[in-house]
Amino acid sequence: MTIESASRKLVKEFRSRRTLRTGSLITTVFGDSIAARGGTVWLGSLINLMSDFGIGERLVRTSVFRLVQDGWLQSSQIGRRSYYSLTDEGCERIAHATSKIYAEPTSDWDERWCLVLLAGLDASQKELVRKELGWLGFAALSSNMLAHPTPDEAALDAALRRLGSDELIIISGKTVRNALAMRNLAQDSWNLAEIDAAYAGFIKRFSPLITAYGKDANVLPKSAFMVRTLLIQEYRKVLLRDPLLPSELLPESWSGSAAYRLCRNLYRAVHAPADAYLSDILETVDGPLPPVSGEFMQRFGCLD
Repeated sequence: MTIESASRKLVKEFRSRRTLRTGSLITTVFGDSIAARGGTVWLGSLINLMSDFGIGERLVRTSVFRLVQDGWLQSSQIGRRSYYSLTDEGCERIAHATSKIYAEPTSDWDERWCLVLLAGLDASQKELVRKELGWLGFAALSSNMLAHPTPDEAALDAALRRLGSDELIIISGKTVRNALAMRNLAQDSWNLAEIDAAYAGFIKRFSPLITAYGKDANVLPKSAFMVRTLLIQEYRKVLLRDPLLPSELLPESWSGSAAYRLCRNLYRAVHAPADAYLSDILETVDGPLPPVSGEFMQRFGCLD
C-alpha cells in the first residue's frame, strides 16, 4: 500500500461515519493549522478546505456560527467577505490543548499529589468543579476530593479563576506508603483501561500510513494536509481524555506511549507538504497565509 492509497482509505473511512462532528474538525484545523499561521481565515477559503473531507458549505457555515456562539471564534466583515479568528477564550483553550498534544509525555514525578477538597460546596457547585477540573485530568478519589499527581498549574489557576469559588481548598500531599494500592486506585479512578483501548484503536487506524510512508515518502500536499488534520483530530480525541499520569501509576504496556510516537513520526513526515497546501488554499485579510511561527516548528520536539 502506498502513502496515497493509505491516505485515501483513511479519508474514505472518515467520510463514511454516520455523524461528522464538523465543529470539532474545524476546531482542529484552527488549532493545528490556522492559529500557527496568523490566526485569521476567510470563510470562503475555509469552506473550500473543508470540502476535502466531504463537508458541504451549509454545514461549515452552521458549524462556524455555533463556534461563535460557544465563544471559540469571532468574525469580522470586510466588504462582502467574512473573516474568522479565535477569541481570547478560544486561544486559551487551544493553548491548553496544544501544550498537551505536541509535548512529549512527562516521566518525572516526585510522588506528590494536588488535592482539591469539595466539602462545603452544594451539589450543583460540586458538579461544576468536577466538570471544569475534569478537563484538566482531575478525578474523584472520594465524593469530596479531586486529585491529580502532576497538574498543569497555570491551567488550574485559570480554571479556579473561572469557577470563582472562595470555598475550594487546595492541598499538596505525598504518597508515603502502599504505592501499589495507589496505582490500583488510580487505574479505577481514571478508567485507564478504556483510555488504553482508545489509544490502541488510534494505533490500528494510523499504523498503515506510517508503514506506507516508510516504503514511499512521496505524499501529495492535499493528502498530507488531510492526513495531518485527521491524525491530530483522532489523537486529540483520546489525549484530552487522558489525565497524563506519571508512568508509576500507569498499567503495564500502556498504549499511550506508542500512540505518541506514531503521532509524532507521522506528523513530522507530512507537516511540510500539508503547509504548502494550506498556503495554496487559505486566505487572510492580507492575502496569503503568513509563514508558520517558530513555536510551531518546536512541536513534537522539533519538526526540522
